[in-house]
Amino acid sequence: MVDKKELKRRYKETRRPMGVFRILNKENGKSLVSSSVNLPAVFNKIRMQLKTATYLQNSRLQRDWNELGADAFELEVLEELEPPPDSPSWDPGEDLQALEELWLEKLEPYDERGYNRRPKTLS
Repeated sequence: MVDKKELKRRYKETRRPMGVFRILNKENGKSLVSSSVNLPAVFNKIRMQLKTATYLQNSRLQRDWNELGADAFELEVLEELEPPPDSPSWDPGEDLQALEELWLEKLEPYDERGYNRRPKTLS
């Protein structure tokens, strides 16, 4: 017989892939770059929200999805972040943010090239 508590414990201890991802519009090349501590979960969430027209984080992306359909888009992992060895209390927040900023700098998915909002510049 399967012990539900043991299965739950194992599930919670299983490391989820984390890192930077992008949603690529294959029709026009626009993309949205973001990061997550749980890539499979965020992919499922985003797909469901776009499919049900409830993706409130980016109306331009939702509009294009509605017009072009799911087949025009690809969700891809740009880079995974591995936890440092022997660091059980490591918080990936800052590292994920830095990695995301590097990819934003590299791809520049702003304005006509993408769905991300251009960062505000300090004057």
